[in-house]
Amino acid sequence: MKGERLLVARKKAGLSLRALADKAGNVVTPQAIGKYERNEMAASPSVVAALAGALDVDAAFLNADSGVRLGQIDFRKLSRTTAQDRAVVEAAVIEHVERYLHIERLLELGSAVWQPPYQRCLVATMDETEEAAERLRDAWRLGEDPIPDLTHLLEEKGLKVLVLHLPDTVSGLTCLVHGRNADAVPVIVVNRRHGLERRRMTLAHELAHRCMSSNETIDEEKAATRFASAFLMPASHVRREVGKHRSALGVDELMETKRLYRVSAAALLVRFRDLGIIRQETLAYVFQTVGRRWRSEEPDPIRGGSQAELPTRFRRLCHRAVSEGLLPKSVAAEYLSQNAEALTA
Repeated sequence: MKGERLLVARKKAGLSLRALADKAGNVVTPQAIGKYERNEMAASPSVVAALAGALDVDAAFLNADSGVRLGQIDFRKLSRTTAQDRAVVEAAVIEHVERYLHIERLLELGSAVWQPPYQRCLVATMDETEEAAERLRDAWRLGEDPIPDLTHLLEEKGLKVLVLHLPDTVSGLTCLVHGRNADAVPVIVVNRRHGLERRRMTLAHELAHRCMSSNETIDEEKAATRFASAFLMPASHVRREVGKHRSALGVDELMETKRLYRVSAAALLVRFRDLGIIRQETLAYVFQTVGRRWRSEEPDPIRGGSQAELPTRFRRLCHRAVSEGLLPKSVAAEYLSQNAEALTA
């Protein structure tokens, strides 16, 4: 049994060493499990079977080489995110990326390569952050129009996008995943529990961390959020659609405009404030009156948001591997969280 595999499975299950020992029927002590994870002691087949059953994984999973580890991980999180939440997320990312790399190896494909659009830049002001977002749009020849499917765009550019069921306290993260004999793979992970509007902002926020960093004169998280807003809602386009200065805004207009950019109503209003279209007093008034719940409950969410803009490349590669006889349907179904009967290949 490979210690790193046991550690990943335990973290994903959210179990402590004591809790895993109890769930496995106390056939082994918590101290022994710790030694298994550090590869300081070998487990008998019966113990491996008991641990696999407790963790709801195959014994083969615990015995396989992983070859995948996380590096340069950067959570976008709320202040109440716990160490346990982080551990669960990290384990889920390792598992999913490992499957992704496995499929690419089966198909003898090189992993989609992320080519930075420009040398990672250092920003010191919000104006420079806006410029970095504009520079990225120029490098990718996106023009000024809204981006219809941000997930598809990032996959095209070589980023692996994972939409996973994460703890509510975790919006997303970006990290580099190091595979066996492979270059580091950049990954962006977002929370499937969140609506489409929030997921798009998280994706753009994590993209910012891949393209820029900030010095001590500006908060890096605030800069990344500003980059995300500028990337999804280009200043010139917003001013052309909404106007340069507004003293009043109607709810119907706001709902139509948020659907145009596929962002949240709250993010849209903050963008208006940042661009000087509305004053801070107007923003505060909206959030105190008609929009008092908009920062926690999305008004008029985009239809089909939970199923919209999901990653497709991994799913396509799984179906291809099944079609070419390289991957059993049962394994593909497990990878895709489907019933084997649902696979038509």
